[in-house]
Amino acid sequence: MATAAALTTYSNFTDQERAEAAQKMFQIVSGFWLSRAVQVAATLGIPDLLTDGPRGAADLAAATSTDSDALYRLLRALASFGVVREMPGRMFAPTALSDVLRSDVAGSLRSAAISELGRVHYQSWGNLLDSVKTGQPAFHSTFGMDPWQYFARNPALAATFNDSMTRLTEVVLRAVTAVYDFTPYRHIIDVGGGQGRLLAGILGQNRAARGTLFDQPQVIDEARAVLTGDPARERIDLAPGDFFECVPEGGDLYTLKWIIHDWADAEALRILRNVRCAMSSTSRLLLLEVVLPEENKADLGPLMDLNMLVMTGGRERRASEFRDLLAGAGLRLARVYATESPISVVEALPA
Repeated sequence: MATAAALTTYSNFTDQERAEAAQKMFQIVSGFWLSRAVQVAATLGIPDLLTDGPRGAADLAAATSTDSDALYRLLRALASFGVVREMPGRMFAPTALSDVLRSDVAGSLRSAAISELGRVHYQSWGNLLDSVKTGQPAFHSTFGMDPWQYFARNPALAATFNDSMTRLTEVVLRAVTAVYDFTPYRHIIDVGGGQGRLLAGILGQNRAARGTLFDQPQVIDEARAVLTGDPARERIDLAPGDFFECVPEGGDLYTLKWIIHDWADAEALRILRNVRCAMSSTSRLLLLEVVLPEENKADLGPLMDLNMLVMTGGRERRASEFRDLLAGAGLRLARVYATESPISVVEALPA
């Protein structure tokens, strides 16, 4: 039980501090209003419609089959946070924030906004309390299955999610290649590599290497279409499979981007042990993951960790936790490379 002295210490805030705290807390509590408004604008394609310059709310409403006054109110709210810019006469112009939601720009966040704030994530987060009480993913209690099963049954939602991962990969690729040298490697195997953008990007900077893209059969089918016309395509072998069963042999570098964080330790160990079995004594492994700070501070990582609890039952990890996890799979943590993005490069060697 807290002592009277401790209670006095922890409640000794000035009226000014309380007023400022109340204002900040209300901004936190109402934060989903803004994020949902962004999701609607992205879904309607408003940023694309503003590509050539300012347009009126009535004009945009006609183009999106929406109510003119309601759309104006949406855009006015977004303009108050700089997502678009309001001009006289109910006209709206693009900003740098709206530009990153265009569908035709490199690293576009449009699919991410639609997916992360749409039915799949948003409804699951509505049941966060279930996860906190049970320690189990709220996604399962919301939809009665895991995300991979749900996406298999809802291909349109899966396509949006996969596109969001591909677009985010373009941002991650620039950050990762700025801190890690891929030129020594001749065969790079991307495990759970999705539509292949990361692997193709690495091979684009390392023309002496070839690659193998390994993922589930339906994802490999998507990759086959996405990579058509990519200069690196002829150096990429497409390998369908299940990383819980086995991983292709023969790579001198194995990469796993946003794979290990999807799983609790037991499942993560199964994946890593299969990778270790496929590695030679000189192979290296790169995990492209969020690495939580050892001491808590303002950071996106803890919120991403909460997202993994809600969605998959996985988790983000500290460097020390990666070290222990890798050791359990017969691997040794060599180094963690921080990047300008939230993603770090966790390098491991056979133990």
